[in-house]
Amino acid sequence: LTVKDDQIFSMNPPKYDKIEDMAMMTHLHEPAVLYNLKERYAAWMIYTYSGLFCVTVNPYKWLPVYNPEVVLAYRGKKRQEAPPHIFSISDNAYQFMLTDRENQSILITGESGAGKTVNTKRVIQYFATIAASGEKKKEEQSGKMQGTLEDQIISANPLLEAFGNAKTVRNDNSSRFGKFIRIHFGATGKLASADIETYLLEKSRVTFQLKAERSYHIFYQITSNKKPELIDMLLVTTNPYDFHYVSQGEVTVPSIDDQEELMATDSAIDILGFTADEKTAIYKLTGAVMHYGNLKFKQKQREEQAEPDGTEVADKAAYLMGLNSADLLKALCYPRVKVGNEYVTKGQTVEQVNNAVGALAKAVYEKMFLWMVVRINQQLDTKQPRQYFIGVLDIAGFEIFDFNSFEQLCINFTNEKLQQFFNHHMFVLEQEEYKKEGIEWEFIDFGMD
Repeated sequence: LTVKDDQIFSMNPPKYDKIEDMAMMTHLHEPAVLYNLKERYAAWMIYTYSGLFCVTVNPYKWLPVYNPEVVLAYRGKKRQEAPPHIFSISDNAYQFMLTDRENQSILITGESGAGKTVNTKRVIQYFATIAASGEKKKEEQSGKMQGTLEDQIISANPLLEAFGNAKTVRNDNSSRFGKFIRIHFGATGKLASADIETYLLEKSRVTFQLKAERSYHIFYQITSNKKPELIDMLLVTTNPYDFHYVSQGEVTVPSIDDQEELMATDSAIDILGFTADEKTAIYKLTGAVMHYGNLKFKQKQREEQAEPDGTEVADKAAYLMGLNSADLLKALCYPRVKVGNEYVTKGQTVEQVNNAVGALAKAVYEKMFLWMVVRINQQLDTKQPRQYFIGVLDIAGFEIFDFNSFEQLCINFTNEKLQQFFNHHMFVLEQEEYKKEGIEWEFIDFGMD
């Protein structure tokens, strides 16, 4: 075996094996970092500190390290007093917020499937547990139960995941949108309210998926037949292959139980205080999007103009959206365009109409998703006095496929910008601090643009 000189690195003494904070190593270089992470991972220690950061390696299985006892074990502990954990990062942010009287941010970065969304949920679970406001469940006049603020903050995740997460080549539960969750606290550190901002929902997935992927989870939850009344109400079948928009890739995922997930989604809608009518409307719009993919059009004889090829599917979609079926088809085949001060009717070819249907389905789905976020925020805004917030950012992770499209450009550009922000914040500013203090230091270029 011949190895080049520049590929040989000094090994750390055995006392640094499986060390919790890699910044303590005598020799800090890539092989040492990877070896330490590998050794800790082999012992199911998935969290490791590296100076100011915490590195997480996805175990791809459930580990019993997130239960309430563990939450309490990390409460109020200094970083070095307990093993590395996402709860420790969360507790530190909480304590710094109270002592420094400053807002805090937790930035979770990594490629697709690294475990960002799960760790985001753990951060939220931690704050919801240690800063619980102690309020009792709200019994509404209508007699329906809504959860406490803690329950509602935790329930926002399964609902947004049902409509915003999907199976991709890289990850069975990939976030196809970014979210920034702000958790607001009162002056004493009690939970006061929360709000969520979302970014870049991948609309194209509504009408198209790659071979090994699925559309958004909600479509398969509905067709799982766990709630047969939904099948009847939405005029759909239990076979996803009957609907073109949701069956271009796979329709089942071994790691996901769509029936169980439907119950979680349904329960989250209730906990978050949506009315019965709003809940019905959410399901109906989702069903309408499924029907849109089955609309068929044909070319009129001796003309380029498109006309409906049967109206049964349009009748279903229009009924679910509260529209008149004839009006819907007329608007698709003969759209009115404003020219100057007048409206003129424009002819459409079959391809143009199909594109219009796809655009309509994507727009309806996105608007419904954004409306749900607005409604969740209304529910999470308790109007209680709030002093500080801790922000948690969870975005779609870096990904490269065999066939990359505009969505990958958006996702990867966002990841790149975040990485640069992270580098700038952690390294460049730190180097400037060294310079001020006159520490001898060889400056490193982090490839900043």
